[in-house]
Amino acid sequence: MYDVNTHDVRRFFAGVWRQRLQPLQLDSLQQKALRIIEAHPEYHHYLENIDEYLDKNWTPAEGESNPFLHMSLHLSLQEQAAIDQPPGIRAIHEQLCAKHGDWVRAEHEMADALAETIWEAQRFGRGLDVNAYITRLRKLAGLGQETRERINPHEAGLSVKSAERG
Repeated sequence: MYDVNTHDVRRFFAGVWRQRLQPLQLDSLQQKALRIIEAHPEYHHYLENIDEYLDKNWTPAEGESNPFLHMSLHLSLQEQAAIDQPPGIRAIHEQLCAKHGDWVRAEHEMADALAETIWEAQRFGRGLDVNAYITRLRKLAGLGQETRERINPHEAGLSVKSAERG
């Protein structure tokens, strides 16, 4: 789902919901999405009436939460845990799932950390700070601060150039 727009994301989830009666025809990403959708029955109305919600803007100021953003955060977290990227997130995901006895509650906590990290990156006009993100996740799991700094993906090229000059 790279280089997609809001409509694409919303249509993706609605399409998965329509195909739910034929789950064997879903690819692995769609199967993950279906599991997320099934865990959120409060969003089924939006998926069943997708054309009414393609252009809807949910605003936190009005006490609203964007269901498509919410489901996308779940999907992002599951993909991150599956490939353990950033390193250590799989173990944190597993710990939080065990702590809560519920993957949905665990991911809701993790989604708050991810959303805050994304918000900071947007607010300050920089890339995602993986160190801040992992620190937030580690706190949720009751772990201390990491002792090593990670290179942020948007800074990877900069560290190579610095090494070449130095």
